[in-house]
Amino acid sequence: MNQIHVIGAGLAGLSAALSLTAKGRTVVVHEAGPAAGGRCRSYFDKELGFRIDNGNHLLLSGNTSARAYIKEIQAEDAFRPSVGASFPFMDLNSGQRWTVRPNSGRIPWWIFSARRRVPGTRLSDYLGMARILRFHDETTVGDAMRRGQLYWRLVEPLAVAALNTSPQEGLARLLGAVIRETLMRGGAACVPMLPKQGLSEALIDPAIAMLKSRGADIRFNSRIAELILEDVHVTALRGADGLIPISDGDAVVLAVPPWVASDLVPALMVPDAFEAILNIHFRHSADPSGPFAATGFIGLISGTAEWVFIKPDHVSVTISAANNMVDDPARSIAALVWPNVVDALGLPAAMKDQMPPYRVVKEKRATFAATARQDVRRPEAAAEMAANLVIAGDWTDTGLPATIEGAIRSGRTAADVLLKL
Repeated sequence: MNQIHVIGAGLAGLSAALSLTAKGRTVVVHEAGPAAGGRCRSYFDKELGFRIDNGNHLLLSGNTSARAYIKEIQAEDAFRPSVGASFPFMDLNSGQRWTVRPNSGRIPWWIFSARRRVPGTRLSDYLGMARILRFHDETTVGDAMRRGQLYWRLVEPLAVAALNTSPQEGLARLLGAVIRETLMRGGAACVPMLPKQGLSEALIDPAIAMLKSRGADIRFNSRIAELILEDVHVTALRGADGLIPISDGDAVVLAVPPWVASDLVPALMVPDAFEAILNIHFRHSADPSGPFAATGFIGLISGTAEWVFIKPDHVSVTISAANNMVDDPARSIAALVWPNVVDALGLPAAMKDQMPPYRVVKEKRATFAATARQDVRRPEAAAEMAANLVIAGDWTDTGLPATIEGAIRSGRTAADVLLKL
């Protein structure tokens, strides 16, 4: 194989390129935009005066593909020191705070400790949660277990975060896949991994540097508008400056969003319903000794904000499955969640009327909807659409919802297919 063209420099494309260059292949990466990373990137916000992440992403130590990727790009030091498996929560209605702390081993003795488990739960509740792992059909998360305290205070917020879909529609088997690779492996697989700075500094910039050190050609502002196919082979790419020939022995990895993939390969069936994510960044320096500063984040129950993250110079809020809010004015969204932040940070109630400068980032098509109807539209990971063309992306059939882990895994799978040709 002579040269491999990777279309798209999100995590799936970067993962594929890294796997290919590690085996000595010649790689050209085409990125339509001016920077790599896709939804997983950072940029400087001129109005706020600091860098923000396009969105908030929480990696766990059980994300084995992501950890291998981080090790390959030598970015381990870009993440905060571990505080163990610790997940703080707060119920905004009652003001109650608690921390879920799974023990390191696979035997879950933590569920016997009232100080480690969700308050108000019983041992039988956790057996009910384990039932989620047994579903392989179209059962939704909402129908998979009894809706008691464990459901409302742990399963639902985790499901919304992992699936970016309402639990009443989200597939239990996709959530089960996430739980199987993390919580069911014990606390050692549930340690949060948060960047010290931003997503670009932790996951993207080191990958680009590694690829360049291996001789990869990274082309930004290089939009591929058409794939020329003849006799089940890609023979050329149409870029902004004309045709790019694909010679015999060359190959292509298509690692773009599903709507772009279906434009380039009309015969490809892809998800066609999506869920939004809102991220709201406030210019507020949190107290380093605050209620959840050690972990760097907290999950909120009974509020509009779902997760609050403490960053070096600001506080960031995530709202998943946000189709019902994404078209609201930015100021209305920020004003709605700022009181939640005040409560989460333990600030004086008077600050609820003193909203700081903010930025609302709207991702209208952040992920495919993790429903039964959309899951069957996911093409096989690394599906060969032509003899020298494979696809990658978190929206392919990775067995996981649309996550960083799924994106990275799909890129490695695509590379493995080409390396066998």
